[in-house]
Amino acid sequence: MQGRRPLIGVISDRRVLGQHPYHLVGEKYLDAVLHGAGGLPVALPVLGGDFDIRELLGRLDGLLLTGSPSNVEPRRYQGQPLRPGMLHDPERDAAALALIPAVVAAGMPLLAICRGFQEMNVAFGGTLHQAVQELPGFVRHREEAGRPLAEQYAPSHEVRFTAGGLLERLAGHGSARVNSVHSQGVDRLAPALAVEALAPDGLVEAFVLRDAPGFTLALQWHPEWQFRDNALSLAIFRAFGDAARRYDGAGVHLLTCWPCQQVNK
Repeated sequence: MQGRRPLIGVISDRRVLGQHPYHLVGEKYLDAVLHGAGGLPVALPVLGGDFDIRELLGRLDGLLLTGSPSNVEPRRYQGQPLRPGMLHDPERDAAALALIPAVVAAGMPLLAICRGFQEMNVAFGGTLHQAVQELPGFVRHREEAGRPLAEQYAPSHEVRFTAGGLLERLAGHGSARVNSVHSQGVDRLAPALAVEALAPDGLVEAFVLRDAPGFTLALQWHPEWQFRDNALSLAIFRAFGDAARRYDGAGVHLLTCWPCQQVNK
């Protein structure tokens, strides 16, 4: 990890705590960017108004879309009405769904985790299940609430990698055991995306963007959790960091339609 440290944008959640809204980023993601990818993490607020996406991208070398307790609103993928009791974050939805196509068009490295994985599928026209754990035929993908974090994020099930794919190359073998801490999951995968890993029940657990001009990888599980102790997780963040170090920003000037595209329309 020698050379300059790339500047990695890490998307925030918007949450109201007490009576005040905050823009929040989990420390585990910042730590993984800093020590796993070798980058400098910077939290990105999910503001609307005059938030200029092209100006933002011109200052970054990569983007990390994190997991979150909140779920993508069903209206974003023509899904069923909101389920009672589920946390949503419309400001983050708007920011992520605007950022993803712009980042991809610029060739900027993009790593998407859990909610970010789901956002990426929606951004390219895919759909989601709102509560995988309630569907027949699926293994339990939801953590047991109230248990210690070490148990919630412990390996839960196997995933099998696509032969010859990015994850198989990074892992050096054809499968891995991963944690499973999510409610939403892929229903219909967007046509532009290619499967990188499947759970035993057939649920898509990882994908890449076909013919992407830069590094793109989306994972349903959480590689940032104790990444130092997991060879595959460390390899994923190192590959992301290496791609960010190589990124030169040449594609940003091509985004002629994006200065007028505001994040929170």
